Parts: sequence; C-alpha cells; structure tokens
Amino acid sequence: MTQHCSLLPTHAQEPNQVIQLWMLRILVRLGGHRGFISSRGFTNDTVAEGLGLGLGPRPGVVRWFDPGPEDFDYKAALVELREVHQRAERENARASLPPCLLSNVAKLSHLVGLSTTDCRILEFAVAIHTERLLDETADWLEDISSVKTFRILSVILDIPEPDIRAALGLKGILARAGLVSIDRNNTRSLGSKLDLLSDSFADLMVSHDADPMTLLRGTVSGAGEGLLSLKDYHHIQPVMDILLPYLHQSNVTQRRGVNIFIHGAPGTGKTQLARALAGELQCELFEVASEDAEGNPVDGERRLRAFQAAQSFFSNRRALIVFDEVEDVFDDGNNVIGGKSTAQVRKAWINRLLEENAVPSLWLSNSIDGLDPAFIRRFDIVFELPVPSKKQRERILHQSCGDLLDTACISRIAESEGLAPAVITKATSVVRTISAHLGQPGSALAFERLITNTLKAQGHKPGKKENADRLPDTYDPAFINAATDLKNIADGLDAVRSGRLCLYGPPGTGKTAYVRWLAQKLDMPLLVKRASDFLGPYVGENEQNIARAFREADQDGAILLIDEVDSFLQPRERAQQSWEVSLVNEMLTQVESFSGLFVASTNLMDGIDQAALRRFDLKIKFDYLRTEQACELLRRQCQSLGLVIPESPLLARIGRLQNLTPGDFSAVLRQHRFRPLKWSEAFVSALEAECRLKQGPRTSIGFL
Repeated sequence: MTQHCSLLPTHAQEPNQVIQLWMLRILVRLGGHRGFISSRGFTNDTVAEGLGLGLGPRPGVVRWFDPGPEDFDYKAALVELREVHQRAERENARASLPPCLLSNVAKLSHLVGLSTTDCRILEFAVAIHTERLLDETADWLEDISSVKTFRILSVILDIPEPDIRAALGLKGILARAGLVSIDRNNTRSLGSKLDLLSDSFADLMVSHDADPMTLLRGTVSGAGEGLLSLKDYHHIQPVMDILLPYLHQSNVTQRRGVNIFIHGAPGTGKTQLARALAGELQCELFEVASEDAEGNPVDGERRLRAFQAAQSFFSNRRALIVFDEVEDVFDDGNNVIGGKSTAQVRKAWINRLLEENAVPSLWLSNSIDGLDPAFIRRFDIVFELPVPSKKQRERILHQSCGDLLDTACISRIAESEGLAPAVITKATSVVRTISAHLGQPGSALAFERLITNTLKAQGHKPGKKENADRLPDTYDPAFINAATDLKNIADGLDAVRSGRLCLYGPPGTGKTAYVRWLAQKLDMPLLVKRASDFLGPYVGENEQNIARAFREADQDGAILLIDEVDSFLQPRERAQQSWEVSLVNEMLTQVESFSGLFVASTNLMDGIDQAALRRFDLKIKFDYLRTEQACELLRRQCQSLGLVIPESPLLARIGRLQNLTPGDFSAVLRQHRFRPLKWSEAFVSALEAECRLKQGPRTSIGFL
C-alpha cells in the first residue's frame, strides 16, 4: 500500500519544525524580517501564525494579530521573532522532516551515492517547492543571484558555503544525477533558482513512499513490448554484426560512455529496433520521455536532465536507455538567426555526458543533418536505419497480416520503397479492429487502401496494381538479337554473382525483359530503377536516392537494373549545372564500390560519359529482330492465341519490316485484351502499324 505523507503537521497552518527553523533563519539571520515586519504590522499574517508569533496571551507580550495601527509595537514583534528563532535553534537537535521525505531521500542517496550535504540540499529544494509558507518566506530575499544562492543555503542549512558550492557544481552528484541544479538565468526567487528533475518530482517525494521508477514519472518510463524482432532488420545485418556483440560486452564489463546514434526517416523502426535489441540482450529498456505526466512537451535541457537521472538511477542494473527525438537537444536552435542548440550552448556538459554515462544508450533521430560533427565523433557507432528492402518488407507483411493478404497482394504492396514498418503496423491495427465486419476480401482491400493513402500522403509512390513489365510466360531469350550469346553470359554470372553490364540499343529490343529473365534464372531478387525514381527537387536528393538504390540491392542480394541510365551518365563536359557533374560522380562511385550484379540499360549509347563506359565489364548491343527470329516469334504467338499458323505470304510481310522488336509483339498482345485478334493476318497488320510509327528506317533485314 502506498504511504502518503506531508510536510504539514497536524495543524494545517503550522509547518514541520525543521521547515519552521528554515523560515526563521531566513527572517532573522538573512534579514528577511525587514520585509516581513512593518511599522503597521506583519506583512503576511499566515506566516506569522505558522511561526507561532502572537498566538496567545503571555506575560508582557502583546497579541499581534488584528491590532490597530497605533497598537502595533514593531520592536516588541522583532524581539519575539528573535526569541522564537533562538528557541527553534535550541530544539533543532530533536526536530526532523516527515518520514516519507526522509525515506525517499535515503533511497536516492543509496541509489546514486549522495553525500550528507547533497541530501540536505535535496530536502530543502523539495520543501521549498511543496511548502507554501517556506516559499513565501523566501520571497523576502530579493535579487537572488547564483552567488547569493550558495550563501543563503549555507545559512539556512547551517553548512559551510564551500560545501554548498561543490554540491551544486556541474561535477556534483546532484547535477550529474539531474536531481537539483542552479538556474543561472533566474533571479526571481529562491525556489526558482533551485531547479528540480521535473515539475512533479517534489510532489512525488513528499506524497509517496516511492520506488525510483515512480520518482521518474513524466521523465523516464519503461519501454513497452516490441512488435518486431531482429530478423526484421536483416537489411542492416553488417551493422548488427558489430552492434550486438558490442552492447553485450559493454553490459558484461560495465563499460562507460557507450552511445549509439541511429538515424532514419520516421517509421523505419528505430524504436522497435531498440526494443528488439533489449530483448535479445535480456536488458531492461528505459525511454526518456518527450512529454511530461500531463502530456505537455518537455524541452531539450530538461530531457537531458532526465537522461542524467536515469543514468544514475539504473547504473547498477542490466539496462539500455533510449533517447528518442534527439532533435530536441542537438537541433533545437534557430539556424536562420544564428541561434545555437541546447547541445551547442552546453557543449562541455554534453561531451562529459557522452563520455561518462554508465548505462549504454541509444540516441534516435529522424535526421543527422542538424547534428554538429563535433558531437557525431563522440558516438561509438553511427548508422542509418533505412526503409527495409523489398524482401524484408514482404517478410514483415507476411508476419503482420499474412492471414489478410495473399502472396501476390503482399508482393505488390512491398514494391513501394517508402513502406516503413510503422505504416504496416498502423494499417494492420486498424484493419484487425474491423476485420469481422469487413470479411477476408474486404480486409485485404481495406489494408491496401490504407497503405496506399498513407504512402501518398508521405510523398511516396504506392505499389502498382499490375506490373506491366512482368515477364511473359512465353519469354525466350532466343528472340533477342544480340551479338553475344546471352545464355552463356547468364551461366557465367550464375557462377560469380557479380558483374557490371551495359545493355544498349533501340527501345523495345528486350533489354529489360532479359534482365528479368536473368533474375529468374539466377534465382535473385530484381530491383528496377528508372530515372523518375531518382529525381528529386532538393539539392543532394538525387545522389542520396542513387546511393540508397545500391545499398538496397546490396542488402537484398538483388540484381540492380537502372533503366534510362543515360539520364545520369551524360558526358560531364556537356554539363551546364554543377549538380549534373555531382550526379555522374555519385553514380560512378556507387558502381565502383558495388560488389553485386549491376545492369544498366540505355537507348542512347552516344550520350554516356566515356569514363562511365569504362566501368562496365561488358557492353552488349540489342538490335532489331532478325527475320528468322521475327517469323518464329510470330508463329509462337499465333499458336498461343489459337490463331492459324502464318504461312509464307504473311511471313514475307514480316520480313519486310525494317525495325521490328519484341516490344512490338508485347504491345500487340496488350491490345488483344480489349481488341481481340481473330486471325493471323490481323496480328501482322498490327505489327506493321507499330513499325510505321517509328522513325529512322534502316536497311532491310531481308527474308530467308
């Protein structure tokens, strides 16, 4: 059962004896009586009554309450005040604060190693924030500077001033534990100079015989259960291979100054990663709150103090501490007018904090852009948590809502690169709430609609309803006119799983289809990117998108296909803007460092930077269909549609087409869905129409 206690004794207007003594020292020894007693009476009758001044008839003593102005004796009142003070000093040895406050201070003393002086200062700081009469009495001490604060506390607590200074210094335990600090910007009152851990801390200290976790209410909380496991973070496995053993060893050896900085777009699973790590390491996980107990935002400095307190409170426990939304500390200044962040203003303090923290800490941010490089170097490990790769997105979807969606739907939804775990979790929660009402088909439709709407609102492209580039079931690389044996190339790549290919030639000649077939043959995921996937409105965004594509392919073990690569690899000597050069440089850097299988395709070979061309191991030209290829492809397609196999006259017409490609056959087949072909001649006529639309006729390929 929780024990409630108060600084007030049985009489509601009389403070505890220790509180009375502190009030009397303020009035007598520090000169507060000059504001308390005037020539016309006491300026605060409640304080006078609380101190027992003029409460009843005593020989030779005048009752001071409610006299007329002419009846008040200033000197006699001052004499009685001094007598009450002397009596309180004599009885000081028998006086004590309420058991609840003493118990909580003792717990904190044992937990963080407070000295006797620290305990007395903490008791006073709590009292002045909870005992109205003590606070009102201290108001008669005017213009309280930080220097005066040390002297005032020395007198009130009867402790040498150097000890007070040391206890409240930046290196003192009270400050390092975040319990009490001096507000150097405030001179209004003694209470405002003594800043406590949180707005609710003082009330908790005097109203609950509490455990440390209760005292941290509104500042630090225990983390909830995680929704993801470390298996969902396979896309950052190289980092995890370092991070996990480092955190484990740090806990075992109680290594100090262990700090990990994780940044990434909102919803990528940073908090869930922290919870998964704590679960794997069998650690308690505590989170520094960004809101107080009433839901009001907490500023960066107070959050840092909460972090300090948590470090002190949990230093002897197997734990991790999470500081989310670190922008509150490292990027809360106004850069437009040159304002500094909380961290920059208190740089030495932050540096010491990062070097001495006893509990390993995870610092989470949506961006690293606003972080001073001087701080970045003080973190042991810094890494970006990107949106999971497609393979991982599919896995998370299967785990979260595999009973709501079929495999094809999951694959389609997972196509979106902006699909963060938090988006999946939220949509799953909504749909499961109403799944009984929607039924299975309706739940699947609702889930996909929620995902699509969220992605659109975030500026991402949702997955396509249908993949127009899907490889046809009848695909055969024999219908590609290339000077190189493409099947032999595939066999070689299957053995090494590494290479850089550049496929060039007219549109529709089968470059993209070949790479899709290659991915199937090698049983590798395929990541397809086009120019529109990279282009962004902000400086540096294109380069970031290029780097992200290579990183995702590497994480997923995928073949990376960049179509329309000429858009990024234009000759640098033709560049008109500096960003065009940086774009080529970024692409070349990524190509050189990529150890997987990279394929670029282009229709404009002449428009590619020569230095870029040298980076490719093999350049393969895809050309218009040879006559025998075109005729055989026509036969197969007519057979698959149930049409009459074409004979020589129709084959002769095909042979006269100068620029026929596999893409033309695909276009005619798409037309067939809404304009059915009823005979073989109609198929040939449609192919002729496609070829007439093309420009740049070439020499006839002849007819055999």
